[in-house]
Amino acid sequence: MKVLIVGGAGYIGGALTDILLKTKHELRVYDALLFEESYLKDVPFIYGDIRDKERLKEQLEWADAVVWLAALVGDGACAINPEISVELNQDMVKWLSENFDGRIVFMSTCSVYGEHNDVLDEGSPTNPLSVYAVTKLAAEDYLKDKNAIIFRLGTIFGLGDSYARIRLDLVLNTLTTKAIVEGKIKVFGGDQWRPLLHVRDAAQAVADNLETSHTGIYNLHRENVKIIDLARQVEKYIPELEMEIVDIKFQDARNYKVNSDKARNTLGFSPKF
Repeated sequence: MKVLIVGGAGYIGGALTDILLKTKHELRVYDALLFEESYLKDVPFIYGDIRDKERLKEQLEWADAVVWLAALVGDGACAINPEISVELNQDMVKWLSENFDGRIVFMSTCSVYGEHNDVLDEGSPTNPLSVYAVTKLAAEDYLKDKNAIIFRLGTIFGLGDSYARIRLDLVLNTLTTKAIVEGKIKVFGGDQWRPLLHVRDAAQAVADNLETSHTGIYNLHRENVKIIDLARQVEKYIPELEMEIVDIKFQDARNYKVNSDKARNTLGFSPKF
């Protein structure tokens, strides 16, 4: 299968490329290298912005399957310029749905659930609290009648590969980095829940479903964990860590636990990391 990884030089893309290089798939990576100076892997690479529709359409005509990882990701980044966030995360997915009839694997986010106390499955009500989540939810709708599988990812963590820039706006990556670099971390409240998923498990789910007939929305996570418990796990590895617990509400109001039984039972999803 000819697989085009759009946004393939990023955090999840780095892990996915390594997995697919061990398969018989023919790969191409399309990326604007927003956070990199060059592309270092031995994979055919096309430098380009997803808004360069003529350039991107040439690659879509080549591909049997598209893994759409390109996005402005994270609540903070999207809030800086909502107009660009809508253009990249939402409008370009609409364009993709109108210009590609092959297999699509799309990355959404469990952030679309917003703030809930219940354990949420794919049929639970959504409550997006940020520009990022709003655009991802809208993008999902554009793909509902396509040969598309949509993964609502939990909070990603971990190292994906040797090259890709790790995201440091994700809670466990942030806590770990601050603990190592600064020797101290600050936890606001800490009772907020997050559904964690290792970046390589996310990438493996993509690889496993390029050629399946499954479509629709699937939650992906390994375990639901309170942020305070994450901080305490970090503390176990860095005993001299200074941890301050601040009893005030952080500006990020998200609080959610998810259920990934649909992916486990239907797709055979089985996170390893």
